[in-house]
Amino acid sequence: MDNHPEFTTDSPDEGLRRALRIGRRGFLSTCTAVAAGAIAAPVFGAAPGHAAEGPVAGGRVHGRGPVLVPARRRGIILYTVRDAVGRDPLSTGLPSGFRAVFEQLARFGYRQVEFAGYGQHANAPGGGDLESVQGARLLRSWLDEYGLRAQGSHGFIPGSWPLTTADTDRFKQHLEIAATLGMEHMGTGGDPTNSSVKADWDVAADKWNALGEIARGFGIKLYTHNHDAAYGFLLDGGPLDAQGRPTRSSGVRKLEYFLKVTDPRLVWLEMDVFWAHVARYKFRSYTAHDGSVRQDVFDPAALVAANDRRYPLFHAKDGVLDPANGNGYAMVPFGTGDIDYTSFFSRVGHRTTHHPMVEQDNAPSSTDPGQSLEHARTGYRNLAALRRRG
Repeated sequence: MDNHPEFTTDSPDEGLRRALRIGRRGFLSTCTAVAAGAIAAPVFGAAPGHAAEGPVAGGRVHGRGPVLVPARRRGIILYTVRDAVGRDPLSTGLPSGFRAVFEQLARFGYRQVEFAGYGQHANAPGGGDLESVQGARLLRSWLDEYGLRAQGSHGFIPGSWPLTTADTDRFKQHLEIAATLGMEHMGTGGDPTNSSVKADWDVAADKWNALGEIARGFGIKLYTHNHDAAYGFLLDGGPLDAQGRPTRSSGVRKLEYFLKVTDPRLVWLEMDVFWAHVARYKFRSYTAHDGSVRQDVFDPAALVAANDRRYPLFHAKDGVLDPANGNGYAMVPFGTGDIDYTSFFSRVGHRTTHHPMVEQDNAPSSTDPGQSLEHARTGYRNLAALRRRG
């Protein structure tokens, strides 16, 4: 649970009642209606045209200049509200399943979503498994209904190389699903390789260039989403280990090298800004080829600015500084943390180049069933409130 009073919950019943904004008597009536299967899913907040634009309490949003993230580019990855997508609509009055969640996100003001799988509860409209072209057509109809656009997905990326026939066929199926949903991009939540050795990144580049060529045939841009390890230093020289692999670095970071050896027409990246700041905290020095230790502090915005067109998507995820945490940050709702998003979005390139997707891994709560949607609303309001300073 995040250490912010405005997100502290009591019992599950209190959390549900607070989320629905109804009194205790009304709450009891709602529970009765749910038990009878007679209540429609409620909605949080204003209709899309009246969605609140100001920052919420506790936000660190600054600046009075132009909007940094245009309204049509404000998105959310559905992983943030995965509990809402996956819960049984017959057991609650809260929005449940893709269609109801789309409606709610649109009411908050979101215009874009990024998928993190195509499964929902079996009792939701359309059934539990929508990972098919037919399922994508149904999802697309709901997106269109609520004025949303699917901008990306953490879909299937083959692990094998060279590609097997089975992996190639499944990859193409996911590309067809993405195209049916109207996506421009499809990617993965994993790094191109878990290795730090240059030769392994060369292999990963060959694989991603080949996959990117296949994706281009479907009109899709292929992207890799990365965590902190991918911003560590590449091992590309110095003494060799027992397996004949280099043990020291020239100071080039792994993703910097990946950007150089992949085709910019075929391979793109999605920066998770939280994990990039974790990398800034963790990877501050390297052992050079001559054995000396050299300092090099990572600047996430500078990497994006130098490769502006290669970063169409961001995960807009926030954190508060926490020296006791091995990552240096603890996740909190977007706009309530210490990451300076005003500076970041001001530096990374033209504001119409990127698609920021609000994400909070720990938004779902085991005690407050409405929390993830509440945090999604917080994220939208703080994303919309970002202004250039000056």
